[in-house]
Amino acid sequence: MAELFHIEEEGATRVLALTLPAAIDADVFDKLNESVTTAVAGHAHAQWVLDLTDVVYMGSSVLGLMVNVRQTIKSAGGKLVLCGMSERLTRVFHACCMERLFTITRSRAEAMKVVGRAKF
Repeated sequence: MAELFHIEEEGATRVLALTLPAAIDADVFDKLNESVTTAVAGHAHAQWVLDLTDVVYMGSSVLGLMVNVRQTIKSAGGKLVLCGMSERLTRVFHACCMERLFTITRSRAEAMKVVGRAKF
């Protein structure tokens, strides 16, 4: 799973960067979902940026993964900001009204500023 995501620390913020190709096997995605959720859970109380710059895959599973990450972080009192969404993923988000659930920025730099001062 390490090739599909990695976590970096930038100061007090943890950055989860996803790298998802255009197609992904359902079993692999299930394992990815479990691995990401487990990795986030250990530090869910922290400030998080979910960097989607390298996400090409657009299935409903990606939306489910993001909702799982959000819920894990929110339940622990952490903060989450999304960044790097393609126009296509942004359209999917709006079609599903998911932009209401997340704070979304264009760039990682902007997300780092927002998550550091956010009170959500």
